[in-house]
Amino acid sequence: MDIRQDSRRQVAIAILHQNDRFLLQLRDDIPGILYPGHWALFGGHLEPGEHPDEAIRRELVEEISYAPPILTPFGFYEDVQVVRCVYQGVLDVDLSQLVLKEGWDMALATAEEIRRGDRFSHRANQIRPLGKPHQRILLDFMERNAQMQQY
Repeated sequence: MDIRQDSRRQVAIAILHQNDRFLLQLRDDIPGILYPGHWALFGGHLEPGEHPDEAIRRELVEEISYAPPILTPFGFYEDVQVVRCVYQGVLDVDLSQLVLKEGWDMALATAEEIRRGDRFSHRANQIRPLGKPHQRILLDFMERNAQMQQY
């Protein structure tokens, strides 16, 4: 699928995982963005003519000054507004080595927090919800990995 031909907003986002936990960004709590003040996956919009493989690496470096050596496609998630090209990779550095340059907070979320749909933010000093599409993507990822581990 070449999402660059689609008229909807196109984004590349990454599931970055480490020891059964998932790196999330707490989006800024400002009007006009999708899911303000919600936990979400890191990533962002494709530039004109940019391939999602390039976009995800660029976005990760812009947002956290890091991109894993290996990112593999996980799937496409579409709704009426957005086409999300989702990648996955291992977060092979300590959280302290990341530099948050976009968003309100970042944290490693547990599977329980993903299933529940919220997580506490130390910067916001409150529990904040996960964006519904991001929660769905992570639940699918956890389910697919659980099925693979059965064999």
